[in-house]
Amino acid sequence: MSDAVVIGGGVMGCLSALNLLEAGARVTLVERSELGREASWAGGGIVSPLYPWRYSQPISALADWSQGFYPGLGRELAELTGIDPEVSSCGLMWLDHDEQADALSWAQREGKPLLSVDADFIYRQVPGLAPGYRSALWQADLANVRNPRLMAALRARLLQFPGFTLLEHTPVQSLLVEQGRACGVRHAKGELRADAVVLAAGAWSGEWAAALGLSLPVEPVKGQMLLYKCEPGWLPSIVLFGGRYAIPRRDGHVLVGSTLEHAGFDKTPTEQALASLRESAQRLLPALENQAPVAQWAGLRPGSPDGVPFIGELSSLPGLWLNVGHYRNGLVLAPASCRLLADLMGGRAPVIDPQPYAPAGRLESVRVR
Repeated sequence: MSDAVVIGGGVMGCLSALNLLEAGARVTLVERSELGREASWAGGGIVSPLYPWRYSQPISALADWSQGFYPGLGRELAELTGIDPEVSSCGLMWLDHDEQADALSWAQREGKPLLSVDADFIYRQVPGLAPGYRSALWQADLANVRNPRLMAALRARLLQFPGFTLLEHTPVQSLLVEQGRACGVRHAKGELRADAVVLAAGAWSGEWAAALGLSLPVEPVKGQMLLYKCEPGWLPSIVLFGGRYAIPRRDGHVLVGSTLEHAGFDKTPTEQALASLRESAQRLLPALENQAPVAQWAGLRPGSPDGVPFIGELSSLPGLWLNVGHYRNGLVLAPASCRLLADLMGGRAPVIDPQPYAPAGRLESVRVR
């Protein structure tokens, strides 16, 4: 495996770099600000799409592979770095959902352990829920990962490789192209030459590509979150109702999210979102009415037209590889997406059929200036 430059220090960039390093490549990761501080830090960390039965097979294939991979990844990172990403199989409960028939049919087809449960089960599993829930869907094996710790562990693991270089606070200014092929990048401090360039810049990928004359339909979609502090174990499982969720952490923190806003690159938390998320939190868990959130923040998802990421080499510009456009499912899809990318770059048999994610035929009006 030859040298590679990875643009973007989120979970996609970091896991892409890790896979390439493990395959023997030398990798330089270039991040415009600080590694792991954008959407990969801001998200909830549920290791599942919110409503998995709604998604197409390409997304399900990535999610299935990643869900099986995460527990081992968490153990390995904890052992090698001393930072535990806290991959916790706490289960997920969908409350009073009007798509139960569709969900159960999907689960039967896919062999998923999704159950329909009654009120007695609901309140035994999550005693702190608001009264009145009569039925729910329950999947006991679904996990959440404490994504800020995951990103810290990935950073520590990458820095253990002698063939890895990290450049933070280093915006990429342009792509180096010679004889119709990407051969590196130019930044404020100089040039980096490589056999391959990987674009994994999250919500900034579309803007970055546009500056190069490439048309890539990835745009920022803002999401805001609240954080509460409760006693460890107070919320045993993830609960979801009406598109809003509460996620437990091992130390008692509870995340509540999230909004879905088209506001460009503005990450400013708003009073409107605070009120809306607090209302959702209290509707799910009435005890939260008596305490204020300890934090509020926003992140920018990499929105794409159908949520199916672009993974593969640009046929119009060999040497430039994409791993972008995961929208709301970046954390859950990352392990599979990054393994697939590394397989394709290394000429190995891919772990998943790469065709649904290939940029060829999916990107309109791609051109290079």
